[in-house]
Amino acid sequence: MGRKVHPIGFRLAINKPWEGRWYAEGEDYKVQLSQDLTIRKMIHAETDKAGVSLVEVERFPGKVKVVIHTAKPGILIGRKGESVKKIRQDLEVLTGKKIDLEIKEIKSPDVDAYLVARNIAGQIERRVSYRRAMKRAIQQAIRQGALGVKIEVAGRLAGAEMARTVWLREGQVPLQTLRADVDFSRTTASTQYGIIGIKVWVYRGTVLPEVEEKAESTEGVYVSE
Repeated sequence: MGRKVHPIGFRLAINKPWEGRWYAEGEDYKVQLSQDLTIRKMIHAETDKAGVSLVEVERFPGKVKVVIHTAKPGILIGRKGESVKKIRQDLEVLTGKKIDLEIKEIKSPDVDAYLVARNIAGQIERRVSYRRAMKRAIQQAIRQGALGVKIEVAGRLAGAEMARTVWLREGQVPLQTLRADVDFSRTTASTQYGIIGIKVWVYRGTVLPEVEEKAESTEGVYVSE
């Protein structure tokens, strides 16, 4: 039996931050955790075409800060900021607190694992060949600076009677190296023959820890009398 560890959870507090940054106990923890999931689900549903990859939630007394990472900030903001105002109002109704909304642009969407996975899912749902979609996604990621990409799809591929798993990889994807910046995501594509599962790993380089510079020690010279 294989033992697998989530690549992002494996690197938390090393080179990956938590998506939710707050502390609570007892019933408050359950309520706030459920609220975080609802916030992310709501934002993804309302901004389906904006290329939203990551939603970070940070809580303060009387205020909730929500950071949205998107590849298309113009679509997310909307005309004269109407879309952002609607999202902020919906979140304030949900949480009952003031919402501090921040939008960050993803400058290289082709090396973002979630956006790559959604792109492949969209192509498969439009009946594009899964191999063609996988190869195109890998080529674009490598062109954008990724050092390695691995994509895995599973299910009734091309309408086959038996489900199978197919994966493609280019470059290196070091899953056991903690200092490696490996982005991971998984999603599903709904087809006529059933659900296709998609997993994407993107290796974006090595994150070296900060090393404190040691003062140079001067070697003493011993002179014998």
